[in-house]
Amino acid sequence: MFQNYFKTSWRNIVRGRVYSLLNILGLATGMAVALLIGLWVTDQVSYDRFFPGYEQAYQVRYNFGDNGVIRNTEMVSIPLAAVLRQDCPEIAHVALLGPGPWQQTVRVGEKQVSLAGMTVGDEFLQVFPFPVIEGDAATALRESGSVVLTQSAAHALFGTAEPVGRLIEGLGKVTTVIRDIPRNSTFHFQFLVPFRPMAAEEWIRAATTNWNHNFFTLYASLKPGTSQAQVEPRIRMLVKKYAPATYTTFHQEVMLQPWKERHLYTEFRDGAFVGGLIDYVRLFSIVGALVLLIACINFMNLSTARSDKRAREVGVRKVMGSGRGGLIAQFLVESVILTSLAFLLAALLVDLVLPGFNALAGTSIRIPYSNGYFWLVMLSYVLFTGLLAGSRPAFYLSGFQPVKVLKGAMVVGRSASWPRKVLVVAQFTCSIGLIIGTMIVYQQIEYGRQRSMGYDPNRLMMAPGVFGLTFRQFPISRYRAYRQEVLRSGVVSGMTQSLTAATDIGSHNTIDNWPGRMAHEPLSLAMNAVADSSYFTTLGMSFAAGGNFSDNLAADTTSAILNEAAVRRMRLKEPVNAVISWSMSNAPNRLRVIGVVKDALVNNPFARPEPMIFVYQPGWTGTATYRLAPTVSASAAIAQLRAIYKQYEKNLPDEQYESDGSFDYQFMDNRYATGFALELLIGRLAGIFAGLAIFISCLGLFGLAAYMAEQRTREIGIRKVLGASAGQLVALLGKEFILLVLISCLIASPIAFYLLQHWLQGYYYHITIGPGVFVMAASMAVLITTLTVGYQSVRAALMNPAGSLRSE
Repeated sequence: MFQNYFKTSWRNIVRGRVYSLLNILGLATGMAVALLIGLWVTDQVSYDRFFPGYEQAYQVRYNFGDNGVIRNTEMVSIPLAAVLRQDCPEIAHVALLGPGPWQQTVRVGEKQVSLAGMTVGDEFLQVFPFPVIEGDAATALRESGSVVLTQSAAHALFGTAEPVGRLIEGLGKVTTVIRDIPRNSTFHFQFLVPFRPMAAEEWIRAATTNWNHNFFTLYASLKPGTSQAQVEPRIRMLVKKYAPATYTTFHQEVMLQPWKERHLYTEFRDGAFVGGLIDYVRLFSIVGALVLLIACINFMNLSTARSDKRAREVGVRKVMGSGRGGLIAQFLVESVILTSLAFLLAALLVDLVLPGFNALAGTSIRIPYSNGYFWLVMLSYVLFTGLLAGSRPAFYLSGFQPVKVLKGAMVVGRSASWPRKVLVVAQFTCSIGLIIGTMIVYQQIEYGRQRSMGYDPNRLMMAPGVFGLTFRQFPISRYRAYRQEVLRSGVVSGMTQSLTAATDIGSHNTIDNWPGRMAHEPLSLAMNAVADSSYFTTLGMSFAAGGNFSDNLAADTTSAILNEAAVRRMRLKEPVNAVISWSMSNAPNRLRVIGVVKDALVNNPFARPEPMIFVYQPGWTGTATYRLAPTVSASAAIAQLRAIYKQYEKNLPDEQYESDGSFDYQFMDNRYATGFALELLIGRLAGIFAGLAIFISCLGLFGLAAYMAEQRTREIGIRKVLGASAGQLVALLGKEFILLVLISCLIASPIAFYLLQHWLQGYYYHITIGPGVFVMAASMAVLITTLTVGYQSVRAALMNPAGSLRSE
């Protein structure tokens, strides 16, 4: 029976090859989009789920009150790690992470390799059990001077020789080798060193008992059989229990975020993580389903439009004894065959576009042809698409009355016009909605790009500081000597050094008191430390009040500079000369405000300006910022700076100063552009998928227009004989489709406005949606429709009426 269905279906496909090709091409495009989105969604959801026991790994975070708003931070204090172990036996392992990751040049003999490293707690490889090749994860980081390498790092340093037990200059002895970190990991490193030696530094020793020093990230794994719901109530009030004074101000509550959700959930609201990348994963899942639905609608419309071609076949089959169930099966088999051919073409299309897609999305996705589960899912995908696309044609065509059909008393094309019109409106509503969404996303990105940054990023370059990544004190004279050497070279017009780059926030620090503070009012300011007074002039930041540091170490270390956002937050009427206090073990506790700088954008170009405090602490700095001279090429300036840096580093006494000797640089405008990365990706993907949705819809319109012209050949001939012009005939054939598209615009516009307005509310700095975008989208849709149906309409209008009326 099925063999007969297959043969009959294949003959019908070949007989109507033009419409079959349109159906296959439309379905293939829709299936390719859905498959590509499915692969991307699977890739995003797979983050941090590659190691055994990933369900038990969590990041420990704080919820805290700030000016009546519940906020969340991943930065916690060192004492929390100890009390988690002590008060909650359900927690199996706890690991702190120090500052980083950072890039360091390491040496083994004559080999010199730049590697990314992290400073981690002893139990890091037990909280995150990355697969071990050699060594023991339980003891890998227990001793000072231990080093854990990834497989590729071990091979780069030691080749085929045994790495465990070997010494790495400036790092220590290799204890363990783990597999390379996969791309779908939040952590990316090539070596690990223990946190223990770092704890000997003065500022960290002070932080081990200070609940206000929230500079670290903390991770924990739960014992098997233990859930987050069981543990969180026991740890929530630990800060109140062990640091009541700190809790009185900020009301910190400890919470856990599942590590498997870290990549997807980054948006926090009202004490919980509610969104982030997961919103776009859901959005594009819906887009994929809509594009596939548009392709299926094409199939339905073209199949039912040509129903008169199959009507006699249905009538004869019924007269010969075929039941409706057999006819339905026949049409569904035909649909599944077409869908199977479309899937093969879709897989080929995805394979062809994947390299470009990966470059665009920053992924390394591939089709897992060797995975049996993938083929099981694809088989279900093909069957579902085939049955969905063929459902309406099957039930519609099989319902014809054989008596009416064989007598020629049934005009089936007209009877199916309204359902087809509804489906055309539905698919164009989806397509136009995607076009509007793409335009709004790009407008929002451009709006953010045009926003004043508060400094001039032109030819600003960041690189490691003079002494590498370090928190040790260093003589200010050495830094000034290096800076003078750089300035004398003539390749820069300015140079400074700070704790972090202007685009980053190194830490948030608690401000204990300031003029006008209300009782128990909490305040945490983003902090950046500078090594000299040239920080603001090098960046091009301007002062709103007061003045700059004077490079007098004794005076400047007791001074502070605020930005305008901090002044607003602290409600300071006269900020200059105001005295504020904070609790820092290695800095003065009382600071006098000497100046206020205008707000500058940090981290997120769409967010409100971050309240910030700038302090003069050269020993805290580790990031150099250079403004390249306008008369020198960037490549020449970088080569000169690298030579000066490396020469200066060679002259440093190794026993006193830390240095990795590397000169890895990044331009400020490129770093700032990463703030648009997600929005830009979403905009590009939305644009591509909107274009494909329109293409699929136009394929359907093209087929329907061709069929309508064919059905109305005699009518067109009579109208031409009666004097109708070609223009009138083109308008006659095209106006119905244009009307349907205009109806789609009217439906799509308010829906898109509502959804996009909700999306924009997630940004502090955002555009206002105006009517222009809807007019432009409607104009584009009408133009595309006119061009699509115009060819068939013009072709029909220019036909010789004698050919169609010869037999009349």
